[in-house]
Amino acid sequence: MNLGKFVFAQVMEHLPLHVFHRCVVRYSGEHKVKWFSCLDQYLCMAFAQLTYRESLRDIEACLRVQSSKLYHLGFRSSIARNTLANANATRDWRIYCDFAQSLIGTARRLYADEALGLDLKDTVYALDATTIDLCLSVFPWAPFRSTKAAVKLHTLLDLRGNIPSFIFISDGKLHDVNILDQLVPEPGAIYVMDRGYIDFDRLGRFHETGSFFVIRAKTNLKAERRYSHAVDRSTGLVCDQTVTLAGFYSHKGFPAPLRRIRFKDPETGKRLVFLSNNFALPALTITKLYRLRWQIGVSSEGHAVMSVKVRPELKDSGFEAREAPWRESKTAEPSDNMLERSMREASGCNVQ
Repeated sequence: MNLGKFVFAQVMEHLPLHVFHRCVVRYSGEHKVKWFSCLDQYLCMAFAQLTYRESLRDIEACLRVQSSKLYHLGFRSSIARNTLANANATRDWRIYCDFAQSLIGTARRLYADEALGLDLKDTVYALDATTIDLCLSVFPWAPFRSTKAAVKLHTLLDLRGNIPSFIFISDGKLHDVNILDQLVPEPGAIYVMDRGYIDFDRLGRFHETGSFFVIRAKTNLKAERRYSHAVDRSTGLVCDQTVTLAGFYSHKGFPAPLRRIRFKDPETGKRLVFLSNNFALPALTITKLYRLRWQIGVSSEGHAVMSVKVRPELKDSGFEAREAPWRESKTAEPSDNMLERSMREASGCNVQ
C-alpha cells in the first residue's frame, strides 16, 4: 500500500492555510456556500496553472478522470465546470489578492540575502509592462484596436529572487507611465525602468521620497551639462555627467540635478544613455543595473523572458534546489486556445 503523498499535495502543504481562511472570513467568501469552498476553487486554479490547463473544460476533464484521487490531492468537493465558472465570476477577488500578497511577503524574506552579482545591498526593482492579445469577440470588455482586444500586465519585480511585488492589470490602451501613480515609492530602493516611463513630474515624486531610479533617456532630452566626471573608457563608458533639465515643464517637475551616463555596448556597439538621481554608485554599476532589467523583458516574438536562478531549499520540504537555464514561456493567449477548442468540438473532433 502506497503511504506517500502526491506531488501536488506536497506542494500545497507549504501554503499557510490559516492565512487563507482569514482572508476568506474577511471578505465573507463562503457566505451561503454549501459545497465547493474557496479552498477547492483555489486548488483548482493552482492545479490549472501548474499543469498548463487551457480552459475550464480542460480543468474539469483532467480532474474528473482522477476523481478517486481528488481527496488525497486536497479537494473536498467534486469538480464541475459550471460550478467553477460561477465561483470565478462571483466570489470576491480580494481573497486571493490578499493571500498572494502574504505569499509574496514570505518569498521575499527567503531571498532577502540573495546576491545580485553587484556589490549592492539596496533593494532593486525592475518595472515593465506586457500586452496580452485577446480575441475581441470573446473579450468585448477589453477593447484595444478595431479588430482585437488586449489587456496590459504591469509588473514590479524584486530582482532578488525575481519575485513580483506589485502586479496591476489594466486595459491595453493605458500608457505605461500612468502606472507610476499606483506605486508607493520605497525609500532607499532603486527602480530600473525603460524610457517609456519618463515623466519628470512623477519621477520627482520618487526623488522626494528618497527613492532612486535608473531609466533610459529619450533622444529628444534637453539638458545642460554642469560637470563631467572621469570615466574608464575601456569598460564601455563614454561619459558620466551631472546635468540639469533645460525644458520648462521638465525642469519644473524635476528641478534637482540628474546624472547622465553614456555607455557603448562593447558587443553590439549600441550607444545607451541613462538618467539617474543616484550619485553614490559607480557609473559602471548603473549600467549593470539596467542590464538586470532585461530579466523581465519581452522578446521580439512576443515571448516573456525571465531568468530562473537557484532557489533556496525550504525546511523539511524534501525538494532539492537546482540550477535552471534561461527559458522562454509563451505569452498567454487564452482566447485562441478556447476558440480553437470550441471549433474542434463543433466539428466533432476529439479534444486532447
